[in-house]
Amino acid sequence: MPKPEQIIAVVREWLEKADNDLRNAAHTLTLGAEGPTDTICFHSQQCVEKYLKAFLAFVEIDFPKTHDIEELMNLVPDRYRPELSIQDQRRLTAYATVTRYPGGYEPIKLSEARQAVKLARRMRKAIQGHLPKEVLRYGRK
Repeated sequence: MPKPEQIIAVVREWLEKADNDLRNAAHTLTLGAEGPTDTICFHSQQCVEKYLKAFLAFVEIDFPKTHDIEELMNLVPDRYRPELSIQDQRRLTAYATVTRYPGGYEPIKLSEARQAVKLARRMRKAIQGHLPKEVLRYGRK
């Protein structure tokens, strides 16, 4: 059964924001050792969070205002849930909650920032694989 246009519009908004976060993370990563790794990781987490929220909106599952990737993953029906270890889910969540503010964590290595972008790209691909092409047609005009 086709989705109402309002749902498609909301999902597209989430996807566009998620892609902007991934674009920011990937671009900042090009700065190499000079790049702020905390920012790269934060935007990677935001990409994953927003892709999950886009999918949940598409399947009409309500979700809370949260940055908790594990909580959002648990809302995704089993047959659609992308593979992402609990450790990676918790690490991504920390990028949005702990590393976003000063203190309380070790500096993030460039290799970890690269891994965060890789996770975001993998989650993007997995979730896009469960969305119809009509929903994926979005972007700047």
